[in-house]
Amino acid sequence: MDGLSGAASVIAVVDISAKVASLCFQYSVAAKDAKRDIGRLQQKVANIKNVLEELQQLVDRQGSQLPSTHKLLESLKECHKQLQDLEGKLKANLEPSGRRKAMSKLGFRALKWPFTSKEVEKTVQNLENYGNTFSLALQVDQTAVILRVDQKTDTLSLPTAKGASFDSHVEEHNSTCLPNTRTELLRHIQGWANDKNSKPIFWLNGAAGTGKSTIARTVARAFADQQQLGASFFFKRGEGERGNATRFFTTIATQLAHRVSGLGPGIKKAIEADPAISEKNLKDQFEKLILHPLLDMAHPPALVLLVVIDALDECEPDNNIRLVLQLLSRTRDLKSVSLRVFVTSRPELHIRLGFKQLPNGTFEDLILHEVAKQTIQHDIRVYFKHELAQVREERSLSSGWPKRDQVEALVEQAVPLFIFAATACRYISDRRDNPKKRLEIVLGYRGAKVSKLNATYLPILNQLFDEEDEEDRGRWACDFQDIVGSIVLLETPLSTTSLARLLDISKDDISCRLDSLHSVLSIPDCDDMPVRLLHLSFREFLVDASKKEKSPFWVDERARHERLASHCLQLMSSLNGLRQNRCDLQPGTLRSEVDEGRITSYLSPELQYACRYWVYHLKQSQRVVGDKSTADTFLQQHFLHWLEAMSLIGETNKCVSLLEALSTLVEASNSALSAFLQDARRFTLRFRHVLQNAPLQIYSSALIFAPESSIVRKAFVDEMLGSIKLLSKREEDWDACRSVLEGHTSSVSAVAFSPDGQLAATGSCRSVLEGHTSYVRAVAFSPDGQYIQTNRGDIPLHVPATPSLSFQSAQSSHVFVQDEWISLDQRRLLWLPSEYRPTCTTVHRNAVILGHSSGRTTFLEFRT
Repeated sequence: MDGLSGAASVIAVVDISAKVASLCFQYSVAAKDAKRDIGRLQQKVANIKNVLEELQQLVDRQGSQLPSTHKLLESLKECHKQLQDLEGKLKANLEPSGRRKAMSKLGFRALKWPFTSKEVEKTVQNLENYGNTFSLALQVDQTAVILRVDQKTDTLSLPTAKGASFDSHVEEHNSTCLPNTRTELLRHIQGWANDKNSKPIFWLNGAAGTGKSTIARTVARAFADQQQLGASFFFKRGEGERGNATRFFTTIATQLAHRVSGLGPGIKKAIEADPAISEKNLKDQFEKLILHPLLDMAHPPALVLLVVIDALDECEPDNNIRLVLQLLSRTRDLKSVSLRVFVTSRPELHIRLGFKQLPNGTFEDLILHEVAKQTIQHDIRVYFKHELAQVREERSLSSGWPKRDQVEALVEQAVPLFIFAATACRYISDRRDNPKKRLEIVLGYRGAKVSKLNATYLPILNQLFDEEDEEDRGRWACDFQDIVGSIVLLETPLSTTSLARLLDISKDDISCRLDSLHSVLSIPDCDDMPVRLLHLSFREFLVDASKKEKSPFWVDERARHERLASHCLQLMSSLNGLRQNRCDLQPGTLRSEVDEGRITSYLSPELQYACRYWVYHLKQSQRVVGDKSTADTFLQQHFLHWLEAMSLIGETNKCVSLLEALSTLVEASNSALSAFLQDARRFTLRFRHVLQNAPLQIYSSALIFAPESSIVRKAFVDEMLGSIKLLSKREEDWDACRSVLEGHTSSVSAVAFSPDGQLAATGSCRSVLEGHTSYVRAVAFSPDGQYIQTNRGDIPLHVPATPSLSFQSAQSSHVFVQDEWISLDQRRLLWLPSEYRPTCTTVHRNAVILGHSSGRTTFLEFRT
């Protein structure tokens, strides 16, 4: 947009749209009829105003650098003219006449809407076209600005929770509110969000199945359409990182960087200052990635930004929920940016307490299941009529189906649970059966003394045993436990193909058993797509302890978790499971150099699942781990293979905590396994950096430099990659250093102890080569290779070379020591821990000597 004329045109349209919106509001209050037409027109005008206000900000900041906005001048003029015409007609009808004055005094609504529905439809269509034009230009230019920022900032390198946003592929088939439902509630939420004096958090809470997620998706979609959605995060238990807060703030920050022009540099600054910010505590992530960048924005957005958080109760553990709430409440500190946070959850005790602990004036709440019964009945009735009308049309049923009294009976059964309505409609519409028959089955539970959840799920599950004899019923019940019981307890969903391999059940058997459960499970047509729960309440229905020994559908959580842990261990230990160098890499290959497709081809989804979650299932089973147990045997044979796999799938950071969790399950008398796990934790901590960055170095660097007494080193010494041997004496035992923090590019100016003081132990230096008064800065072989000379300029020291050296054909020019690596023929061969990185080196044929600042020297032999 060029110069003053363009900017002035934007301002003019913003002003006229504000006037028209105000006039529409007056009509909505005073006119008796045409409420829907007035509302539609008012909304379209408001949308244009919102988009152009943001466009105006972008023009002010970027000017002629924008590729699309400058082309809008003609459209702006046309839009302005149409809004002027609207304003004229609306104002003309507001001019008081004698009759309206008299009626006004009597309190009657005398104002008449001046447009027909047809005229409104045409106007709305025109305004929508203008709005789309403006929005598209805004999006193109915002994207251009963000891309320019991202090319310099790389803000999108933050790890995010896959599928967490409302518009993700995983969420795309989940419903939003039907037209003419939840109208008062949605209007209230719109008003709260756009009121700059409102409280920063809105908590919509309600019992399971009352429609919270549907409302959250509707709100997110509406604000996204208005260019006001900052970010969204839909928690979901059993969906990996969507079930906890690990990636919550990094996901929110990434979305904000995409949607809020000018926020990227602040996030980039935070990442540059702390490259490991995504692994830090939640408080640091919130402050550095969200709060501070928003506070520091040079040109904050004028529009209110909404963050939508759904199903907060499905975030684990509970204390993280309270922490997330406390951090989000600090958005009240934002003065220049209007940020609103919309939260849905069940009213669980720990969440109620979390909100209660927030400062006064931080949030307002609304209890969904306490909305007037007639309002809920209306909305559920609309839903049933809409869904069953589609069934009637698709199945060519008579126009009288369903009968009015049948719909009313369904409504009465459902209130207040929308999940009942949704599940019943999926069940009735299933094309594998007669919808009339299925409707009667659902209605058959009317008046029965069962809970709402029982009435929701029993019609679907009881049919599984219809027309089955006693023997087949027993087999079906067993299969149900194995297949469905596993699906509802998996920590993240798996496809039927992966389920079959994990559970060792034929894929055809699984498909057949799931064929009748489309009403309660999301079962894709593709065998390689995950099978998902449609609603968490189905899991809760199955694991309800009150159903123990009373229902063939009851799932024993502890027993099923124990079976899943066993399946995971068996899969990892099988011929197609874990082994050294699973992806066929070179010893020095970096994790960043490995193609993701290669990892997936060698480590199947079910094998990755087993690596991630075998400890989780074992812990949930609450079984002790004994001597010679499956877990014990697995660790003794495959511990290093598991570390390698966890490195390849990017889960190295979780290994130590998983080993700690496993330690709590070991029976008290099993001192051998306890000692192994303690050593395994030290081993993993000490070599975490190299394991994370170069998976196969666990078999060379870690085993070579681990202490003599390390239980892990002794157990796996035969798996050491055979081209390198440490000839000098290694450390006898672990020292006080648990882990070296790599990655600093300059001096460390601050350190802190952990709150519990457990990382405050001290230790002493070991194995110093005597004779030096300072660090070794030069080492060299004698010409015949039999002696090594170190030289400080004051004390020449001659040390006989180790007699076992047998120099072979490798040439010294082929071996290089640089930074933290020793390379052979341009290939990285051995990673050096920080205390083994030399101040000087010398190479003779296939022997390498490293001199260290501690006064030690290290002898290594490369064998061909």
